[in-house]
Amino acid sequence: MAKTKWGIMGTGWIAEKFAADLKQVNTAELAAVGSRTSENAQKFAAEHAIPRSYGSYQELVLDSDVDVIYVATPHPFHKENVLTSLRAGKAVLCEKPFTVHSSELEELIQYARENKLFLMEAMWTRFLPSIQKVRQWLSEGKIGEVQLLKADFGFRIDWDPANRLLNPNLGGGALLDAGIYPISFASMVLGTKPDKITSTAYIGSTGVDEQFSVLLSYPNGKTASLNGAVRLNLNNDAYIYGTEGSIYIPNFLMAKTASLFRDNQVVETYTDERSTDGYSFEAEEVSRCIQEGMTESSIMPLDESLGIMKIIDEIRTQWELRYPFE
Repeated sequence: MAKTKWGIMGTGWIAEKFAADLKQVNTAELAAVGSRTSENAQKFAAEHAIPRSYGSYQELVLDSDVDVIYVATPHPFHKENVLTSLRAGKAVLCEKPFTVHSSELEELIQYARENKLFLMEAMWTRFLPSIQKVRQWLSEGKIGEVQLLKADFGFRIDWDPANRLLNPNLGGGALLDAGIYPISFASMVLGTKPDKITSTAYIGSTGVDEQFSVLLSYPNGKTASLNGAVRLNLNNDAYIYGTEGSIYIPNFLMAKTASLFRDNQVVETYTDERSTDGYSFEAEEVSRCIQEGMTESSIMPLDESLGIMKIIDEIRTQWELRYPFE
């Protein structure tokens, strides 16, 4: 099987993690990297044995040997960077959150669909083997009808107003960076159309949300309780409660294990013995889709990413939180 040739747009921390994991994917080949400066691109290429480096994103997307672009830039630039890639005819895997606002994502989806180009959000947690096992348990009705979900993701960064996560000019805050994970998890289990969204947040001195709590209410009493933070260490676990049992996923973001409970007793535990960090699984899915001529993944479809973005829009509206560039 021919390998899918990748180009990485951006040279930050997440690009480093993705590049390292991509080497473990048999169906992928890391062909090029692009940065805003030739120096950064050359350094990244040398560290990861990438044959070609470019000092601009435009040069990267014009590389005829690249099949798919992984967009790893800060999220305020995602719309522009994804469109640049799509207009060059490239397939795109875009780091989460897909965009800052749902209207931006609608534009990207429309362009990709009209031009029959592959596009997907890099919600890497969705592709982990343990999460896939959880989806299997749910589809098989192992815990009955799901009624309640709880998921948290939070970490404490040092105080630095210039830090990307605290900088409103870079779309900082807990919701877009940390909160996207529990919200996406709730979407996977309960869907993207809650009847009611209730939320609260602490807006810090730099003007971004440092922590938040969200309650999503669905039909028939189903609820999702979600928390996120960038200045608080949370336990980062996920719980799914059904009428006949429950599922517990410790550190669900990285999801090494998942346990199935009935009558408060463990009846099955799945353990993922992977040797990679886990970004390889989303890359494998992208390569599979491209090689099979697909333009979307059924595991992380575009309409679901859009629904998640609309939930985030509503939450920010409740907080009256707008970024300076909006």
